[in-house]
Amino acid sequence: MNENTDVVVIGGGYAGVMAANRLTQRGDVTVTLVNPRPDFVHRIRLHQLVGGTDTAVVDYREVLAEGIRLVVDSVTRIDSAGRAVELAGGGTVGYDYLVYAVGSGSADPSVPGAAEFAHPLGTFEEAGRLRPILDAAPATAAVTVVGAGPTGIETAAELSEAGRAVTLVCGGELGPYLHPRGRRSVAQRLARLGVTVLDGPGTKVTAVTRDAVRLADGRTLSSEVTIWTVGFGVPDLAVRSGLSTDALGRLLTDETLTSVDDERIIAAGDSAAPSGLPLRMSCQAAMPMGARAADTVLARIAGDRPETLNQSFAAQCISLGRADGIFQFANRADVAVWFNIDGRLGAKLKEAVCKGVVKHLADEAAKPGGYRLHRVSGGATRQRLLQAEQAGQAEAPVAVAAL
Repeated sequence: MNENTDVVVIGGGYAGVMAANRLTQRGDVTVTLVNPRPDFVHRIRLHQLVGGTDTAVVDYREVLAEGIRLVVDSVTRIDSAGRAVELAGGGTVGYDYLVYAVGSGSADPSVPGAAEFAHPLGTFEEAGRLRPILDAAPATAAVTVVGAGPTGIETAAELSEAGRAVTLVCGGELGPYLHPRGRRSVAQRLARLGVTVLDGPGTKVTAVTRDAVRLADGRTLSSEVTIWTVGFGVPDLAVRSGLSTDALGRLLTDETLTSVDDERIIAAGDSAAPSGLPLRMSCQAAMPMGARAADTVLARIAGDRPETLNQSFAAQCISLGRADGIFQFANRADVAVWFNIDGRLGAKLKEAVCKGVVKHLADEAAKPGGYRLHRVSGGATRQRLLQAEQAGQAEAPVAVAAL
């Protein structure tokens, strides 16, 4: 009889749920998922939660395989020497292998007044706190969204479509990931919705007050509700546990997603920094990484050599209200190309992606091992970056921005 192997997965987001489901392929593996919330947060719908068009949650019974033990709690420390995690609610959970998938959230803003007067939108809790603030504000209240990445763009569009007077402060370029052609399409849609877009170097926010936002070019914008979507941070659990991390606190791993400190700890998603070259924050990266992390654990249990990361990207999709959107195609190095699909078809594709993400997780729960997207070749770009990093070439840090 095979000896049972206990695997603890910390974090029940896209990467954690994918990893947990996939690990159930073996009957001699017991999987425990530790997550601070009782429901799965569909993070790519948080802007809809704020706008009142979706709850952004899915019952775990829809996406989590039977037999996985769900512990609703937070991990306060990883005791790697003792192979156990300490819980905020008291007690510990032991493990033979640990999957570290704690995700990400809002970065602590360094702009004066932002922490006191701006409302972040990086987590379910933050979105939940923002929603009643918007509900209590008059319909004519000036709303300022700071940050022009996907979250900022989607939030501005969602609120403007709901009748809000929204200003989107880019702090630079609108949708920096987008191809210029796609950027023009997004700008046109935002204009039709009535969103005031402020872009260019002078639009960096220098201060936030209770009722205003100040820009680098000297302008002061009236703002009764300021929403902050700039930057991201990761939980400091790995740092507090004495594990090696990058400057942001992401767990440092090799290309099999194994911690550089401990082969019993494997990371996935936004909180992982494989070879110090983390992938772009997205469910598009998180789910394949979750599958790869599970495969690494399963290979080690079987006494096999784990495969290395082989990440492929295809696009970035952004909703622009309920009736419009853009599906920006990219090459395998995750650099946007000229081709995109926008308008109503773009909106339908974005909605299909949102539903498809949940379906991927549910399918893996029903038939563990069926997910294959992490095996789609990502091309040679990452290998070139790794070689450049190892050689200490100056262009390596610049090229990382493409991931």
